[in-house]
Amino acid sequence: MSNTFDVAVIGGGPAGMAAALTLGRTHRSVLLLDAGQGRNAPAENVHNFLTRDGTPPSLLRELGRRELAAYDTIQVRQESVVDVRAGFELRLSGGGTARARRLLLATGLADDLPGPRGVEALWGRSAFHCPYCHGYECTGKQVAVLGTGLPRVRLALQLSRFAADVALCTDGSPLDTALRDRLQANGVIVRCEAVARLEATGDRLDQIVFESGPPLARQAVFVANVPRQRSDLAARLGCAIFSDGCVEVNEFGQTSVPGVYAAGDMARRATVPVPLAAVIAAAASGTVAAAVIDQDLLGEDFDLPRPFARAEG
Repeated sequence: MSNTFDVAVIGGGPAGMAAALTLGRTHRSVLLLDAGQGRNAPAENVHNFLTRDGTPPSLLRELGRRELAAYDTIQVRQESVVDVRAGFELRLSGGGTARARRLLLATGLADDLPGPRGVEALWGRSAFHCPYCHGYECTGKQVAVLGTGLPRVRLALQLSRFAADVALCTDGSPLDTALRDRLQANGVIVRCEAVARLEATGDRLDQIVFESGPPLARQAVFVANVPRQRSDLAARLGCAIFSDGCVEVNEFGQTSVPGVYAAGDMARRATVPVPLAAVIAAAASGTVAAAVIDQDLLGEDFDLPRPFARAEG
């Protein structure tokens, strides 16, 4: 079995699988390397993915693997990349090596949860960060938003459209008077006491307990997670990285390093202020990057102009 491929896709989530599918269908030889569960593994279901809304993340991955298995151009390995040498020679966690003409990084983000105590057990079940992924499931429920500042105020007001009631808990931080008035005028409760812990039954939130004052009964909470790169491979390759840790790409998924592409929530364009967490957005970015990679290789194969050549400087 050949260990030389047109493209190595590193990361087997929605972005990586979509890219592998697109490339495999154009008869590019693809190595898809998947180190394990992705960012959304704790969640019960994937949402906003047309035809797959409400599908458990594990089932979505299983369905993706099943589709990829139909193409003999795609090889899937349960391995990670230990090192990359000159010419995109990959040293793999299983001890072997592989070489690729192009790399697509789709290693994704991981979430650090700075608090409060008890949030880890609820993550993806009744503690969330994205209203587009899990907001609808809070319809008619008692919801809290933790944090302060305009972004958290915006989220609380957004959720107030369909939650039974919403509380903004600032965890001991002061809140601008004008923002407090705006929230209260729209029926949002404001609690400024420091949060001691989240109390739950299993993975279902029951109440928020404060350092002082009565507890607040809630069924869901939105917390300010801190995303980080799951892999340092992009940094080791020398890719340009934003101050928030995201890999910088253009609209075609090209990084600052020739021949290296990135897709999914690990990467963003300069015009996008935050990484997009939606599964369908990750899959779309993988498809776009794969098509650009194929065109790049086509130009190399037949000495043709590169329509997506990245401008230097």
